[in-house]
Amino acid sequence: MDNPFQKIVDMGKSIFTSSGSSSDSAVGIDIGTSAIKIVQIKKKGGKAVLETYGSIALGPYADMEIGRVTNLEIEKTILALKEVLKQSGVTTTSSALSIPSQSSLIFLIDLPATVRESDLKDIIPTEARKYIPVPIDEVSLDYFILPRKQSSFEESNNPDLPERDAEKIEVLVVAIQNETISKYQTIVKQCDFVADFFELEIFSAVRANFEHELSPVLMIDFGAYKTKLSIVEFGSVKSFHTINRGGADITESISKSLSIPFAKAEEMKKEFGLLDNPLEKSLPEIIKSHTDYVFSETNSVLLNYEKKYNKTISKIILTGGGTLLKGFKESAVSTFPVEVVTGNPFAKVGAPAFLEKVLVSTGPEFAIALGLALRKLQ
Repeated sequence: MDNPFQKIVDMGKSIFTSSGSSSDSAVGIDIGTSAIKIVQIKKKGGKAVLETYGSIALGPYADMEIGRVTNLEIEKTILALKEVLKQSGVTTTSSALSIPSQSSLIFLIDLPATVRESDLKDIIPTEARKYIPVPIDEVSLDYFILPRKQSSFEESNNPDLPERDAEKIEVLVVAIQNETISKYQTIVKQCDFVADFFELEIFSAVRANFEHELSPVLMIDFGAYKTKLSIVEFGSVKSFHTINRGGADITESISKSLSIPFAKAEEMKKEFGLLDNPLEKSLPEIIKSHTDYVFSETNSVLLNYEKKYNKTISKIILTGGGTLLKGFKESAVSTFPVEVVTGNPFAKVGAPAFLEKVLVSTGPEFAIALGLALRKLQ
């Protein structure tokens, strides 16, 4: 039996894959808005083994402070990528890159169950026009038929719940700007790498953080620029939302509220987070105003999903560098009435024992890069 988890996270392979290489090592490259992260792994004895990893802040390449959200020119992105690859001692040219969520659209389309899969290639572009605000020839499309809904115990034994529509199928559609794909192809070429594929960052993050959970799980990816919410059920991304709030917004608020430089605010945020600061007692409240907003928006998404599908979210997974904020997990635990865990992506690869604590503490920052590398070795 095919593994639906495997299929959904590999979505995009048909359109966004190039010729590739046969190297036993692979490097995943996550070009974010404030930093580039890379992870290189290899196959050894049938298992993925960590070879090296690293990150580099992009602020200085834009003449800005570390932690700032940037929009670098291609040339400067190439310089930064070359530097982190050199510093990390990357030895392979076989790579995979993530596509940022802000350069893509993800949406669900309901179609009659009678539609033949062979006809979807003609139907999807027509239906997608309703959701895409630019000409259809300016984007590349890919799609995945979600597994048919299965009745839960509650639904099977509760006649008061509304019946599901068995006459429809759900299709997850992804649209990526052609300009973005071209940009990333240029970056890879200038770095003398082979891009085996490009993949939306949420699918990479899911691969790195999930096992084989069948019940609905919500993933909070708290980045520097934005926070991404993905609800995954039976290995499929069933819902995706973006919250326009990230770690850089927190730093900016600290800087303005306390009248201190951005760099100092970033330092304080990382040192104290939501914990008490004896010198600046207002710091936790400044940060909390942002995390409370993120949690409030997350709760709305969670409740809407549960209402729509008559399912209960069983767990929340925290990932992304912003979730490493001291006190963030504890605040999430006290907010949501479900299990809350911090993702541990590096648990999926073999690594020296002396690195265990470091990898656990930094794992959420490298989830996307690791997820990319894992797919390459599959």
